[in-house]
Amino acid sequence: MTLEQLRIFIAVAEQQHMTRAASGLNLTQSAASAAIAALESRYDVKLFNRVGRGIALTQAGREFLDEARAVVARARAAAKALDDLAGLKRGALSLAVSQTIGNYWLPPRLLDFQRTYPGIELQVSITNTEQVARAVREGRADLGLVEGEVDDSSLASRRIDGDSLAVVVGKRHPWVGQTRISASKLTTTGWVLRERGSGTRSMFEAALHNAGVDPSHLDVKLELPSNEAVRTAIECSDYAAAISDLVAAPSLAAATLHRVQFDLPRRSFFVLRHKEHSDVRPVNALLKSLQTE
Repeated sequence: MTLEQLRIFIAVAEQQHMTRAASGLNLTQSAASAAIAALESRYDVKLFNRVGRGIALTQAGREFLDEARAVVARARAAAKALDDLAGLKRGALSLAVSQTIGNYWLPPRLLDFQRTYPGIELQVSITNTEQVARAVREGRADLGLVEGEVDDSSLASRRIDGDSLAVVVGKRHPWVGQTRISASKLTTTGWVLRERGSGTRSMFEAALHNAGVDPSHLDVKLELPSNEAVRTAIECSDYAAAISDLVAAPSLAAATLHRVQFDLPRRSFFVLRHKEHSDVRPVNALLKSLQTE
């Protein structure tokens, strides 16, 4: 039994005439007759009675008509679903993102994407870089966005423009008001930093190496698992921190934090995808909207 046979059967049943039904389907009368005959022969059941020059459904034909219509309707619905998926009118996209990206950089971009593709359901989890990479590797996320490079042979990485790190201190810190801090002075104060494995921590330590400072020589007083916790700790202490300028911006504007003049490079963010997973239209659409390089 094929969908074409079912469509022909429905048309003949509704027209109660083989030639008119065939014409409406752009088929020859012999092709329509052959399709009905194939159904009747395959299942050894008579679907139509010939009445003069017309035809009429048998009892079996009347019962089968409802089932045939239901099957064809489901096939149309399935075809529409594929059309909608292809046209980005529906679908789902699972994202795993690191904290700075998820809390500050990504939300306005997701809102723009959602306005363009309102039928795409977005699911976002926020964690650190290592855990984002694991989620993509294990197939729990279609796409990952992280703040540092990831060395994983199963993942493809793509660079996009990101943010800058800032060294910040609270208003009680002796560095407030100083024009510039030398690299050697970084080891003379206490620090509150993100946990190891976070993109922010990794980039800061890489910048210290480039400046000739061994990160292990920093006096790390506290490690915290979120940007907001680090920011709050610095606001009420005389320690220093390195956080994203996106995170620091509200506190800098309110003068509860002060930016220390120590140059840190601008950093890229990285999009992670599993190498063995096929392209998904919502993923490609989101990548385009994020203006990948």
